[in-house]
Amino acid sequence: MKTYKSVVVLGAVLLFSAPFLHAQDTVTPQAISLKEMWNAAEMNNRVLNLSDLYLQQSKLEVLEAKDRQLPEFSLGGDLKLNSRFLIYSDGLFSSPQDVPVKSYGYGAGYSLNFNLFNGGKERIHIKMKQEEETRRQYEVQQQKNNVKYNIAVEYFDLYKFLYFRDFLNAEIAAENKQLSLIQSLHQNGVVLKSDVLRTSVKLSQLKLNLSDIEKKIEIKKQRLNVLMGRSQEQPLLIDYKNSHETENIQDNDYEGYLHTALNQSPEFKMADSDIEWSELNIRQTKAARLPKISLYSTYNYTYPQISFYPYSNDLWGFGQTGIKVQFSIDNLYKSKHSVARARIINSETKEKAGIKKDEVSLQIKEAYLQQEQALESVKTAEENILKTTETLRVIRNSYLHQESLLTDLLEAENALLEARFNLTTAQTNVKLGRIRLLAIAGIL
Repeated sequence: MKTYKSVVVLGAVLLFSAPFLHAQDTVTPQAISLKEMWNAAEMNNRVLNLSDLYLQQSKLEVLEAKDRQLPEFSLGGDLKLNSRFLIYSDGLFSSPQDVPVKSYGYGAGYSLNFNLFNGGKERIHIKMKQEEETRRQYEVQQQKNNVKYNIAVEYFDLYKFLYFRDFLNAEIAAENKQLSLIQSLHQNGVVLKSDVLRTSVKLSQLKLNLSDIEKKIEIKKQRLNVLMGRSQEQPLLIDYKNSHETENIQDNDYEGYLHTALNQSPEFKMADSDIEWSELNIRQTKAARLPKISLYSTYNYTYPQISFYPYSNDLWGFGQTGIKVQFSIDNLYKSKHSVARARIINSETKEKAGIKKDEVSLQIKEAYLQQEQALESVKTAEENILKTTETLRVIRNSYLHQESLLTDLLEAENALLEARFNLTTAQTNVKLGRIRLLAIAGIL
């Protein structure tokens, strides 16, 4: 009897706790906004992480260039076996004089070399590396703009497809009801069998379209996860019905966007940086014609002394300190073509900057006109929905009274569904168009 009661109590506990356990296992993921996606991408996107590594590399290259200004200092030593020391006083084929020296030897000392002047090559080299670092910073900014824009494209595609899915689900539900009504009318001999078949075909097509939309939604979610640096299969939700992603974006005119781009666009700043680097490269090439002045100092202890006469088997020390001047005469004519090539590179860089300015101006003009077209499309789509809704109402009533064909009714339904698709697409283009203008201007 006690065993039976225990089983009953245990069963009751499991029965009431099961829904709670199931609720814990199926936690609904929180909806994520576009700005939150951008923040996640800045932290975890692989492309941006790679850009940061390139920037760190550029910073280290600047430090390496500065290290080259430090004096060269080295310590050295050697241990050696000496051969017989033979002096041929009367020629190579005469009997040599055998000078007694130790059969082994060793030495130790230091060498110091400090560059005093090198035509400014080291200083210019540092400036060139600093300019490369600056350009890399602009590249990082540009990469962030590109990643943000790519996320926005995928986000608003997902936004659009989620609305399409809602429209199709609503259309399928309405078509199921309409199919039931037409089947009843057919059973009563009011409509033909072909009407039932045509409605069934349309319902099947709607379900096929819904399946296609579902797959596109999954692809967009996967791409967004990749751009955010998350697991590809991680659940993703967006609050597309209450999206206000671009409402706080201040609209501007074409001249305003162009002025912003010319002053803040990373692409223009990279072009200016390239011009600055090419001008430094000209100075660097010319510096090869100038003399090199350095301070040097050496001191060595050697055993035995066999470098100078009279020779000795004692330990000896000898050093030198002085200033050395080198001037390469050949660089006066060898560098002629190098300087000419550096100037050509500078001219090419300036032309590329002008081309980039024209390209960005055209891109802003194109995006601005597309934005205006999208706004006009929204108005047109809203008007079309009102017209197609009223048309569908009239045709549906006339069909039920056998005053119009089923083909007219299905065409009116398709026209209304297409008008809803067009309105959502136009609204999405307006939102994305604002972001594209900011991306081109370099302030996204």
